[in-house]
Amino acid sequence: MNSYEWLQTALLFAIVLALVKPLGSFMARVFQGERTFLSPLLAPCERVIYRVCGVKPEDEMGWQRYAVAMLLFNLALFVPLFALLLTQHLLPLNPQKLTAFSWQQALNTAVSFTTNTNWQAYGGEQAASYFTQMAGLAVHNFVSAATGMAIVIALIRGFARRKTAAIGNFWVDLIRGTLYVLLPLSLIASLLLVSQGVIQNFGAYRTVPLLQPLTYDKPQLDDKGNALKDGKGNPVTERVTVREAVIPMGPVASQEAIKELGTNGGGFFNANSAHPFENPTPLTHMLEILLILLVPGALTYTFGVMVGNTRQGWTLLGVMLFILIVSFGILQWAEAAGNPLLAQVGVQGANLEGKELRFGLAGTSLFEVATTGTSCGAVAAMHDSLTPLGGMVPLSLILLGEIVFGGVGSGLYTMLAFAIIAVFVSGLMIGRTPEYLGKKIEVREMWLSIVTILTAGVVVLALSGIAMITPSAVASMANPGGHGLSEVLYAFASMANNNGSAFAGLNANVNFYNILGSLAMTLGRYVPAVAVLAMAGSLAEKKYVPPSLGTLPTDKAPFAIWLTLVILIVGALTFFPALSLGPIVEHLTMVR
Repeated sequence: MNSYEWLQTALLFAIVLALVKPLGSFMARVFQGERTFLSPLLAPCERVIYRVCGVKPEDEMGWQRYAVAMLLFNLALFVPLFALLLTQHLLPLNPQKLTAFSWQQALNTAVSFTTNTNWQAYGGEQAASYFTQMAGLAVHNFVSAATGMAIVIALIRGFARRKTAAIGNFWVDLIRGTLYVLLPLSLIASLLLVSQGVIQNFGAYRTVPLLQPLTYDKPQLDDKGNALKDGKGNPVTERVTVREAVIPMGPVASQEAIKELGTNGGGFFNANSAHPFENPTPLTHMLEILLILLVPGALTYTFGVMVGNTRQGWTLLGVMLFILIVSFGILQWAEAAGNPLLAQVGVQGANLEGKELRFGLAGTSLFEVATTGTSCGAVAAMHDSLTPLGGMVPLSLILLGEIVFGGVGSGLYTMLAFAIIAVFVSGLMIGRTPEYLGKKIEVREMWLSIVTILTAGVVVLALSGIAMITPSAVASMANPGGHGLSEVLYAFASMANNNGSAFAGLNANVNFYNILGSLAMTLGRYVPAVAVLAMAGSLAEKKYVPPSLGTLPTDKAPFAIWLTLVILIVGALTFFPALSLGPIVEHLTMVR
């Protein structure tokens, strides 16, 4: 890393830390119903929404009612999005006359955006109309992120309240998260992106001549989109000469802002945040990383404020930052070391294949750990082109449950589940009933924490195993051996953990991945969410236990270290065999 790369990395983390407290305090006031500087403008809008929707803000819910409201709301939004995707060719704002989605692809996409996964088995500019992008996908970018915020706020109330069954009102939390947090920040971010050259229009795509013809070998595909191969197993290609290019247009800046802020990740273009119309300058690159980390990071301080001990929030933030920075260092080292096979033939230097030279190696590495440490899924590089150990870093971050900042809301509640397990295990080690934030952690909370943490892992390993014995799934793999396994493992990890990024090299737009991927996204999102709400209800009913000499301090460095070890141990026990067969064996094959 040169001095510029050190400076931009340090500056980014400094800005994130500087914004955690003010934004975290603001969100705490919003979700506690207190007056903020936006109240004169937005409080009347909030009251109108309550009146129109029939919501009574003072009517709080138990965890079962809260969970049912959350599930029904998500189902009610899934259905119209599914219908929209099937009928987009009949709807306005479609200047390219794009056709409708197949029902399998529509199912996968509707589930994806409803669950905040934003997995895309299609190229955005080639498949989704402007109307679909705005009225369908962007709406879900807001409300799916607000749903995650509502769930974690309910869990925080479970820690903060005593002897009550009420954990808040889902509709109030959803409306406040959208109205006071996501909308204003998205508006500001959109204007900043437009100022730097991110496009925002409704024009038709433009066809422009190339300065000189481009000739290349184009792989031939069958009717299912798989590459054709000859009798020797080599790809069948045809010589193609291109003399003009189609330049896509669209309302990109407004979609880009909430894509990053809501840790959604679904790109307007297939190249996602590597596309110059989505991410044109080093400044927009850093801004988009900031947007990805901003709300999840600030929610840790919101947690500290609402439970009455801000050091608790700083402790969790410290663990997140430590894992993120170490992951960044490993990825940067792996990619800077380059490919030893290329070095043998005289090609020295870093592995720059699949990376945007506009942002440099460090900027690209930072973006990739930020997007996979959270549940964002936006990418600024081709993960399939990373070295084996480099590719293992974003894969591992996803497999850990994306607790390194994590998704908006979902990362923090998964981290809190890890904290409960860490407290429980430490209590067993000293023979004392464990306590966290004045609440005794008992068998019910422990089981719910295990469900929260391990659901996605079980789904990933089970479905990846099924894929390896299913001919149609194996046929979609562009690469054999350990790299091919990494592609499949990454795909299901991304879907089950609500990330949405892809390793590439895998044709996921086939019935197998569309249908089983929909199952993975549904289980990975809603099983942990319901478990967290059940845990919130259980904690809220408990009485407060004052700390004593035997209470484990959970706001100090020793607990932060212990929590980090628990996270790494659980991750290694769950996924090390799969990683050994994928990126690790690929690395050993490369350097042998």
